[in-house]
Amino acid sequence: MISLIQRVSEASVTVNSEVTGQIGRGLLVLLAVQPDDSVATVSRMAERVLGYRVFPDDQDRMNKSLLDEGLELLVVPQFTLAADTGKGMRPSFTRAAPPDKGRAYFGQFVAKCAESLPAVETGIFGADMKVALINDGPVTFWLEA
Repeated sequence: MISLIQRVSEASVTVNSEVTGQIGRGLLVLLAVQPDDSVATVSRMAERVLGYRVFPDDQDRMNKSLLDEGLELLVVPQFTLAADTGKGMRPSFTRAAPPDKGRAYFGQFVAKCAESLPAVETGIFGADMKVALINDGPVTFWLEA
């Protein structure tokens, strides 16, 4: 499982001109499920995303997590993160999970995060989405579980 996390001042996702998810200060997570992922992988990634220290403390050091700060989370499915781009001029998606597994594990990830946070918003799996964000920092990290 791959998560590209971005610390944001605000972010939203729109499908067919309708906002499906919108947050203020918090994290935008672009999430890719891979073929070998398991329920344990989902739990570990949720733990990492919720606890990853990317927010400033009183000394302006990245020492606080999403949970510490009680902020918001926007999760967007993005299988293209799992692309194999090692050769040629076109990506291969053999490292991405099949759609049924991707959809199921995306839902499980969102549910796991929602157990700990009051505000979890999402994009729509398989939809053509437009994502808008203001990256705060910029702060962006690639996490794998």
